Amino acid sequence: ADGKSGTWRIAELNATERGRSVAMASGKRSDYFRGDEEDDRAPSFAQIPTSFGHELRACLRCRLVKTYDQFRESGCENCPFLEMEKEHDNVVNCTTPNFTGIISVMDPSRSWAARWLRIGRYIPGCYTLAVSEELPEEYQAICADNNVQYVPPKRA
Repeated sequence: ADGKSGTWRIAELNATERGRSVAMASGKRSDYFRGDEEDDRAPSFAQIPTSFGHELRACLRCRLVKTYDQFRESGCENCPFLEMEKEHDNVVNCTTPNFTGIISVMDPSRSWAARWLRIGRYIPGCYTLAVSEELPEEYQAICADNNVQYVPPKRA
């Protein structure tokens, strides 16, 4: 009972979501973060690819799509244990330029498409529909060491 009409609340929510969308599209860290810790804040969305050419790559574990430079600079937001931002070889070994389709997901937990693609627990961002390559065995072992499930792509 705050005195606001239902229409006013919808407009207010839409304005909030538009602000978050702009922050997400720009890749800037704004108020759209996970957690309450000021110093330990991690973005609750992945960087949006800055171009859509041949430099796009997909993470072989979670299928997040970004440019090579974005993976090199900030790693994979879903797979920080792969430490792509620390080592050039990790970007090359843990991502692929060979993938099929892209889907942009704003709210993975509520998106039927994200759940169907098994990315419903990942953070908002751009994902590929499918990769055909497997994560190399040494990186599969890193996933296992970190108690993170790796599901290899289905063979046709």
